[in-house]
Amino acid sequence: MKPRDLLLALAVVLVWGINFVVIEVGLEGMPPLLLSALRFFFAAVPAIFLLGRPRVAWRYVVGVGLALGVAKFGLLFIAMDHGVPAGLSSLVLQSQVIFTVLFAIAVLRERPRPAQLVGIVIACAGIVLIVLDRKLSAPVGALALVIVAAGFWGVSNTITRYARPPDTLRFMVWASAVAVVPLLILSLLTEGPRADLEALRGIDLTGIGAIAYLAFAATLFGFGVWGYLLRQYDASTVAPFSLLVPIVGMSAAWVLRGEKVGLQQAIAAVLVIGGMACTIIRRRTPRAAESGELVTSAA
Repeated sequence: MKPRDLLLALAVVLVWGINFVVIEVGLEGMPPLLLSALRFFFAAVPAIFLLGRPRVAWRYVVGVGLALGVAKFGLLFIAMDHGVPAGLSSLVLQSQVIFTVLFAIAVLRERPRPAQLVGIVIACAGIVLIVLDRKLSAPVGALALVIVAAGFWGVSNTITRYARPPDTLRFMVWASAVAVVPLLILSLLTEGPRADLEALRGIDLTGIGAIAYLAFAATLFGFGVWGYLLRQYDASTVAPFSLLVPIVGMSAAWVLRGEKVGLQQAIAAVLVIGGMACTIIRRRTPRAAESGELVTSAA
């Protein structure tokens, strides 16, 4: 990888890792579904008017918009609003690799590599350790929402594999646009018009900064650069960088939010990240380089 592209990959990892802390900050002054809706609104507008239509079938755009934008991020924001801290969220959300591999086997009829099966077992062991951690401050129900969110991320990855968008940024901008209205409707129904209006009226520079970071840095910059890297290099070169996202996320939560990591959670983190490594790292072969495998990592 060229030095410039290496720096771009590390920049995306940094942006996506810190993203979890930014979500936590944004949730201090805004209901979760409204915050998610605003994130995708500003990620989509005005970009959809500048980039043109997505060059894939609309059913894929709608599918990813609902699975990734509404279900994954909606559930993640709700879970964090109900007490799952930023660092832990960044780690548990990576259980998406388990669902992605399982959905690829069931839907895409892909034949799993032995290393992938081993990785799933290892990552599952890590998630079980987190759930059984008696020192864990996060409610189990909220933690379960993060796991369900990871499942929807796996659904989104499977749809994206079907779509194979030639321009990841354009694809994500339109998927973001799809997510806005359902999120707003769900926010009005569950969080209430009064709460939404009060949040909008009381928004301060911190809230504006959080929305801007989520929309422009995490979504547009992150997916734009990630898509560029996947077009320049095979997936086996780009994918390992996603292993750094939960490490950055947990480190940022510790430094910026004072989130502590106990021994059991640390062991769980090693297992989850190790399981991820088994599922995404593979030997370079001509077949792997030409497969067009799309690796996604975001928050």
